[in-house]
Amino acid sequence: MPKSGEYLAYVVSSDGLKMYFSNVQQILNLPQPQNIKSFQYSLGFASFYCCFIESYSKRITCLTSLSRKDSPFIFNEKALHQFQILKDGFTTATILSHFNPPLPAIVDTDASDYSFGAVLSQVHDSGKHPTAFDSCRLLQAELNY
Repeated sequence: MPKSGEYLAYVVSSDGLKMYFSNVQQILNLPQPQNIKSFQYSLGFASFYCCFIESYSKRITCLTSLSRKDSPFIFNEKALHQFQILKDGFTTATILSHFNPPLPAIVDTDASDYSFGAVLSQVHDSGKHPTAFDSCRLLQAELNY
């Protein structure tokens, strides 16, 4: 059993870094947002652990459009479905391995019309393990290219 400790809302062990269990439970128990303030709270709280979720920006694209100042906040069935997909991502989040400089690093990338993502992985004896996830939603000016 690897030794582990809690540090800044993460669990650090010899295996890697993972999310603090009680915070994940809070994310999974987030109620359906009823207004823009509760929506922003929910999304902000969940985004703390975005580095553990593959294609995080792609998962929240539909949701972030709800917080635009030029459009009313309407949390419809599509938004509820996307909110649930986001929460489900936290149940399947992986442990992020510690980066080991002597091992080869692999960067896998993915892009869509509105976001892009990357996974930094390393090959260990037991297989390929993610070290970090990153993703970004494209800005309106970038979408024009």
